[in-house]
Amino acid sequence: MMRPSMRKPDQMRPVSMETKVNKWAEGSCLIKVGGTTVLCTASVDLNQPLWKRLQNKTGGWVTAEYSMLPRANGTRKAREAMLRDNRTAEISRLIGRSLRSVVDLEALGKHTITIDCDVIQADGGTRCASITGGFVALSLAVRWLIENGRITENPIRDYVAAVSAGLWNNELILDLEYDEDCVAETDANFVVSGSGKFVEIQATGEAHPFDREQLSELMNMAAAGCKKLIDLQHQVLD
Repeated sequence: MMRPSMRKPDQMRPVSMETKVNKWAEGSCLIKVGGTTVLCTASVDLNQPLWKRLQNKTGGWVTAEYSMLPRANGTRKAREAMLRDNRTAEISRLIGRSLRSVVDLEALGKHTITIDCDVIQADGGTRCASITGGFVALSLAVRWLIENGRITENPIRDYVAAVSAGLWNNELILDLEYDEDCVAETDANFVVSGSGKFVEIQATGEAHPFDREQLSELMNMAAAGCKKLIDLQHQVLD
């Protein structure tokens, strides 16, 4: 069955990343993946988080906050600060874990970098776009720390990106848009490093269980998709 966007099963949506879109943030990136648009900003705090200071911990910290604007979707949703949305908290933690996986926190020094990922428009894959764009914003914030003499070496050890994949109408497909994601038999998100290693896999058999062969094929598709995203990250940051 032909996909709604007429894409091939392993074909991703058009992706663009624009940097320095926020005047005040130390790092920023506007990422567009098909109909999904996310504004990612990185803010530098020249101190450790309070919990690290209280525990006499060394090194810095990278954390993230994710939110979706009220009309990012087809129908208005109340502002998440009012809702205490568990989904928002779960995605925020995922983004933070994914970015920390490629950062040497000791080399970051006693600094905290917060990545805010605000979904302007949602059409599937918002968490994956947030991780991919958030890494670009993080890299620019780290560059700011180096240029301002706060640290002497780059604490980022590798690139990282994320993409969705799943089983839709009995076919394995890459980078699901909303119309596919909401009815997929299997829905998965993959976070992959520049070295091709997997940071995190979230996979759910929505309609029925999936087997190892299907998961392996989805992993292969996601690895190839993330490589393309990381190549684009390189272009944007170089």
